[in-house]
Amino acid sequence: MSPRAKKKPSGIVTFVGAGPGDPRLLTLRAIEVLAEADVVVADEATLRQVLFHCKSGVEVLDPVTGDDGELLSAVARAKVVVAAARSGRQVVRAVAGDPCVDQSVIDEVTAVAKAKIVFEVVPGVPVSTAVPTYAGIPLHPTKGSGGVRVLDMAEGTIDWATVGSVEGTLVLRGALDSIAEIAQELVAGGRKPATPVAVTINGTTTEQRTLVSTLAQVASDVRAAKITLPAVVVVGEVVAQRDTLSWFETKPLFGWKVLVPRTKEQAVTLSEQLRSYGAVPHEVPTIAVEPPRTPQQMERAIKGLVTGRYEWIAFTSVNAVRAVRERFEDYGLDARAFAGIKVAAVGEATARALVEFGVKPDLVPSGEQSAAGLLEDWPPYDPVFDPIDRVFLPRADIATETLVAGLVELGWEVDDVTAYRTVRAAPPPAETREAIKGGGFDAVLFTSSSTVRNLVGIAGKPHAVTVIACIGSATAKTAEEHGLRVDVLAPEPSVSALAEALAEFGTARRAAMIEAGDPVTRPSERRPGSRRKAK
Repeated sequence: MSPRAKKKPSGIVTFVGAGPGDPRLLTLRAIEVLAEADVVVADEATLRQVLFHCKSGVEVLDPVTGDDGELLSAVARAKVVVAAARSGRQVVRAVAGDPCVDQSVIDEVTAVAKAKIVFEVVPGVPVSTAVPTYAGIPLHPTKGSGGVRVLDMAEGTIDWATVGSVEGTLVLRGALDSIAEIAQELVAGGRKPATPVAVTINGTTTEQRTLVSTLAQVASDVRAAKITLPAVVVVGEVVAQRDTLSWFETKPLFGWKVLVPRTKEQAVTLSEQLRSYGAVPHEVPTIAVEPPRTPQQMERAIKGLVTGRYEWIAFTSVNAVRAVRERFEDYGLDARAFAGIKVAAVGEATARALVEFGVKPDLVPSGEQSAAGLLEDWPPYDPVFDPIDRVFLPRADIATETLVAGLVELGWEVDDVTAYRTVRAAPPPAETREAIKGGGFDAVLFTSSSTVRNLVGIAGKPHAVTVIACIGSATAKTAEEHGLRVDVLAPEPSVSALAEALAEFGTARRAAMIEAGDPVTRPSERRPGSRRKAK
């Protein structure tokens, strides 16, 4: 009698609430299970929120439509999930909002349970509470009673007149097809025609928009605004508090598409700062890094570093750290080779790259993060306390002589070594080039003269409506030479100060529009036909 083949164990299905739209609103548990998932089952909109947290190579399945393009039922969707789990894999079924709020998702969970598949449900931030919060609208009324009631506008069995007879806040979700009839029924039930109404689309994202109206006017206002997307509608006196409590849509750069001419790795801190102001950063590299044409100079310098030739090594960029680290890996070295050597970093980003390498810098400028700032804090050579008078300076082939000259003046000998070459990057995709030239970006941040020249060279000149922000006077001069009017100049030459200066510009611009009684628009929403000329 032949032994029985062992049955392959089923995997686990985890239903994950992906929240209302902002990927940062996922729970810690949701991020954990997404990182372990072999298969993610999600519609296109939800997938965008969760895919960032998944491992590379994760399989993606669409549970929404069948081969004929028809929407699948809850049971049919569950079959997709069950089939994936029975192959022994970890399956995540990601849904918008909170899984236990949507009856169709509950039906999926029930079907998976009946199939005897092990499952877990991870709650998510509900759309019905998160979107009003991001719109600056608290749900509980300050006066009266009635509490909060959440309803689906597509539910055909709701007696809206009866709903209108009860006090309190109404939160309505879904398509706006029947908003006119619902508003009329609410008024017929007893709600005042002047009852405030807020309609929010794309909630919790930088594309969020909120229309404030009344029950009497909401249908015509929605038509006039050409709102066709599903929305979250809040009905009640609480909407009036939006004037005071709106915090998201009033951020200084809310919804601005900001071009950052750097790689994603270089722009991490800057992009995060821009996001904190409500902006949507778009990184476009303007330079590419290549090895030096002759590697012998770097080879000698690395050997000298190991044999004790240097007292200091100074890193002036993240690319310099990467170049030295790659050389170390070629030779089988690690951070221990820096033992006994003082290490300097030109700024915080370079310092972070060193820490990731396992090296804690001894010197980071306390003021300006530049070669000049580094020289301000650099100690002069002292033959009594410094046994070696030499500094290893791995840099780009186009680096300026400011740091070398300053170190020599302080009494140090400098080995200025080409660690990498900088060349103009390849042009960005066609849609990015069109957005740059056609006014699709609200602002561009120029962090050096070379970024101006290279961006114009690979993508063309930014449109007249685009706000031009420059890190310093030299960069601003280069921008003006290319026919651009500089709108923002950083008060000090740092990327953090540059982003902050742009935010202050956005705040002043918004205030001026409000004072003039104009609608608040982004620069890209006003596109004249001619490009800006330097004056």
